[in-house]
Amino acid sequence: MRQGSDGQAVIRFRAAGVSLLLAHLLLVGWLTLRPLDVPWMTAANLQPFAGIKADLTLGPVAATRRIGGDLLLLAPLGVLLPMAGGRLFVSPWASLARTVAAGALISLAIELGQTGVPGQVVDVDSLILNTVGVALAHVLFVPACRARLRRREQRRIRVPVPVGREVPQGSTPTISGVGIAP
Repeated sequence: MRQGSDGQAVIRFRAAGVSLLLAHLLLVGWLTLRPLDVPWMTAANLQPFAGIKADLTLGPVAATRRIGGDLLLLAPLGVLLPMAGGRLFVSPWASLARTVAAGALISLAIELGQTGVPGQVVDVDSLILNTVGVALAHVLFVPACRARLRRREQRRIRVPVPVGREVPQGSTPTISGVGIAP
């Protein structure tokens, strides 16, 4: 959906993306930045993959719950950020890079915000898993959705041309109000 193709559709698409993005970020902020009343706290995890290894020793159900929760927490950003951008004709690699970078920065902001919240602990593995979740959601959904929307846009614009006939291109533009030079 280029800016010049159908202005109202682009505006609605972007508005829906921004609204859903804000709602999701509010929910994530409420889940991750609210104070917790806990009797004790673990130390901050600043060693990459140490928390994931510890989660895997808890058993398959607990590991799936904890690792899956971190993967899914920011995964909707992988779809909502490109949707809020509203670009239909864009390089898939550039879109992935922008989306993953934005997801990593949002996850970093959440982790840094947790340093001042009672009961919340900074975990570098959460940052890694949140970023991987954003990347997976983007790779799985955005290219297919963009291809579908591009096909729909091309069908809407395409005008059938009768065989053997030229397409009328309208009248030749003229410039009015211009006199002949002396």
